[in-house]
Amino acid sequence: MKLTRRATIALAGAVIALSVTSASAADLTLRFGHLGAEDTAYQAGALEFKRLAEEYSDGAIEVQIFPNGVLGDEGQLFEQQMAGALDISIVNPGKITDFAPTANIFTFPFLYKDEAHWNTVLSGDVGRDVADLIAGESGVQIIGYFGGGKRQVVSNRPLNSLDDLANMKLRTNPTDPLIASWSALGTRPTNFAWNEIYTGLQLGAIDGLLNEAEWIHRMRFHEVAPHIGLSEHDITVRLVTFSGLTWDRMSEEQRDIVLRAGAEASALAREVQLRQDAQAMDLLKSEGAMLYEMDRTKMQELVRPAVLDVAARMGLAELYSRIQESADAEDNDS
Repeated sequence: MKLTRRATIALAGAVIALSVTSASAADLTLRFGHLGAEDTAYQAGALEFKRLAEEYSDGAIEVQIFPNGVLGDEGQLFEQQMAGALDISIVNPGKITDFAPTANIFTFPFLYKDEAHWNTVLSGDVGRDVADLIAGESGVQIIGYFGGGKRQVVSNRPLNSLDDLANMKLRTNPTDPLIASWSALGTRPTNFAWNEIYTGLQLGAIDGLLNEAEWIHRMRFHEVAPHIGLSEHDITVRLVTFSGLTWDRMSEEQRDIVLRAGAEASALAREVQLRQDAQAMDLLKSEGAMLYEMDRTKMQELVRPAVLDVAARMGLAELYSRIQESADAEDNDS
């Protein structure tokens, strides 16, 4: 049964209350909830944030971590932050676009030239400006960016050329940039429940999906769809979000510590995720997955008109162009 917003927030408060078994000497206690298990980059980044925030504050800030989705899914975590029942979480941008339309920018495929460009966007002026826009729309602060999974095409049929994408029933997230882009590439984008993907591939209800190596391996998708097209059409971005209500009652010194810890923890989490992504791809190959190089340049040419149209309709054309142009600036500087 799906919990209402009020029930979810009440449950989160109960879980948090039960976790506090003794009085804390800290001036500020921050509650950090996320969906990752203990062996994920989410948890590595959360632990680093905790270490840094407590160190930089000389113990005046305490961070309590609630992993494994014990406080709800990403949308519920974000709502808890908006209501002040939770302080920090890690959120897929596509899950919060109803609250923060600017977050749609991170759902565009082929947004980054490469890994270095992705890192520059997230750690530079563009990343800070996007954070400010999302804060203005939702009231929730962005204190960092996790991510690093390179998304590929997973298929139950060979992908020897782009022609093999024709009429593929492709499971995608139901966002306009993805639907428009993958339609332009000849597929039939399909909304399909996450927990039914494996069976859907087995039964032919879908022909493929878009996913990063870590989750392809965790969910064993390669057992029923062993063909992986190396499109690298996206490098995942995950927002480290901070409750605006908590932010408003903090001192400037506390805010500076949180931002510093958030930036440094994000850099570590991205490094861990990229490493885990490469390790997962090696595991997929060793377990029989077949890899196919894809013509990314041609794919970008095919999707560009659709992407520009969607960006204009969403009011994101200027931001999209700015991100694209930052790759050119990077080339000129090198």
